[in-house]
Amino acid sequence: MPASLNATPSGERTHIGLFGCRNAGKSSLINAITGQDLAIVSDYKGTTTDPVSKAMEILPLGPVLLTDTPGMDDDTDLGQSRIEKARLVLRSTDIALLVVDAATGMNDFDRKLLQEIRDRKIPYLVVFNKCDLVPSFTLPEDLKDHSMLVSAQAGTRIWELKERISRALGKEEVKKPLLLDLLEPNALVVLVVPCDESAPKGRLILPQQQTIRELLDGHCSALVVQPQELPAMIRLLGQKISLVVTDSQAFHTVSQMVPPEIRLTSFSILFARYKGQLVPFLEGALKLKDLKDGDPVLISEGCTHHRQCNDIGTVKLPNWIRKYSGSRPDFHYSSGKGFPDDLSSFKLVIHCGACMLNPQEVAYRQGAAQKQNVPMTNYGIAIACMNGILPRVLAPFPELLEKVK
Repeated sequence: MPASLNATPSGERTHIGLFGCRNAGKSSLINAITGQDLAIVSDYKGTTTDPVSKAMEILPLGPVLLTDTPGMDDDTDLGQSRIEKARLVLRSTDIALLVVDAATGMNDFDRKLLQEIRDRKIPYLVVFNKCDLVPSFTLPEDLKDHSMLVSAQAGTRIWELKERISRALGKEEVKKPLLLDLLEPNALVVLVVPCDESAPKGRLILPQQQTIRELLDGHCSALVVQPQELPAMIRLLGQKISLVVTDSQAFHTVSQMVPPEIRLTSFSILFARYKGQLVPFLEGALKLKDLKDGDPVLISEGCTHHRQCNDIGTVKLPNWIRKYSGSRPDFHYSSGKGFPDDLSSFKLVIHCGACMLNPQEVAYRQGAAQKQNVPMTNYGIAIACMNGILPRVLAPFPELLEKVK
């Protein structure tokens, strides 16, 4: 199996971004932290032109994704484009390292960036690099609790920096469950996984992998079937089934197969809850019926992939929306990090399950839509709404049923 399928997914890692001006030593620092020559290092300003990421483990924090970014003071012809790439990293950052050249101290760019990090409520550490060149340097009084001296070149205090990074998030948060809190011990869960022409060859997609792993970790049983085999499994197991989780595309078929006494939901709905966006996404789905001809609708995916002939985002979902709303909206598409800043022209944003995005990025996207008064939902909730089964698939979350009555 490819290593990428065995590694901790990017969306489950703590994202650590290194920010600062050119030649502050960000690239040297990420090389020192990782113990690898990951980023090119040069005395020439602006060597880092694109974000460079490295996945690793920092104990006791666990799996992390370190990202080196272009200098925020880049005044070259392409400088603004590079700065925007750095800002894209900032919005998905869990811990920000503001790297400052100790020989020059903090400048206006650093102070402005620090304020932006504080405004976003991102845990941070100001790292004064090149301390070996300035032995007399003392930390600013107002930053003493959030700063430290290092030398990436000499390797000075790099171990201490890793420990400070581990403490930057404060007390370790209790790991949020994806679905274990919905289940009794030793529960049996049936996962419905269609293997059609749009499914990747030879593997399960990430939400399915993560769901199976959590069930195994919780000593529950996972039975994986295609929709065609589901009726036979229900006849065989009946009330022994605690929950059925389906791919959203199969909602219409699966909801007719699963008897009302067995709870039903989808991977997409579980992930919306896991990333803290289930309630606003539910409210957004209720706007589908109000769409009219020509209304701009953004369909956004968190990753980039080769689209198949019957792709859910560009083919199935638009067709279902046209049928449900009785209108012909104007569909727009985005993928990966290309989520637009200006959403004000859209009547609705429909996002994928965001399995490749960390909660910080999902919260940013939903927050951007909310600030611009644009409703937002995701694939699974939208599909359930259009099939008239929202109350059914929200049954595992009784506190939300009132919203769809």
